[in-house]
Amino acid sequence: MRVSRFYLDAALDQGEQLLEGDLAHYISRVLRLGPGAPVQIFNGSGQEWPGSVLEAGKRQVRIALDAPIAGLAESPLRVHLGQAMSRGERMDWAIQKAVELGVAEITPLFTERCEVRLQGERADKRQQHWQQIAVSACEQCGRSVVPVVHPPLALAEWLGQLDTDLKLVLHHRTTQSLTSLTTPQTLGLLIGPEGGLSATEIDQAEASGFHAARFGPRVLRTETAPVVALSIVQQLWGDL
Repeated sequence: MRVSRFYLDAALDQGEQLLEGDLAHYISRVLRLGPGAPVQIFNGSGQEWPGSVLEAGKRQVRIALDAPIAGLAESPLRVHLGQAMSRGERMDWAIQKAVELGVAEITPLFTERCEVRLQGERADKRQQHWQQIAVSACEQCGRSVVPVVHPPLALAEWLGQLDTDLKLVLHHRTTQSLTSLTTPQTLGLLIGPEGGLSATEIDQAEASGFHAARFGPRVLRTETAPVVALSIVQQLWGDL
């Protein structure tokens, strides 16, 4: 039997737990889980709490949690993805797949050719939306630690504050071999917008310690690039 996993932003312990709000509605009205249905709860700590539904009402769900168990181990490669923002579902898809592929942190970026401009309340709402996509991706893929989606930053600001063992910027015109690089424990990965990073931005990235990296012979869309890049670096240095 498939066990449904749910994220709860709260301290958890063995025993009864009351769920309310959207999560309770989703369990009782969308999934229609009734008494006795197995569930597994996590709160981002790296542990998981197996349990079962005791009572499922319209606005509240009562569950019983067993002793915690160790969750899925995180990749030994900690990747901070700098993803140029794109419109609509492209950005949502990129974040979702990056989480499934083990990314540790994501920072949405404003770049010269970026079509998205967010400020104030709109930026806050988009960040919350993207963070919820990360949570949902963790529920689906089995991760017990939720990656942080940081507030959007200008590319120059992100370049100035990133601190990782290795930094890579996607650039299809380079011949740099990834296998020639020293195995990192932390990696900064920069993905440009649909129109690509400008020559000035690539120069800025390289001046900040980034190596230009080529992930295959074809030009990739902005939402496809992080999937390919993360798959390759996880295969080389991570847990794929």
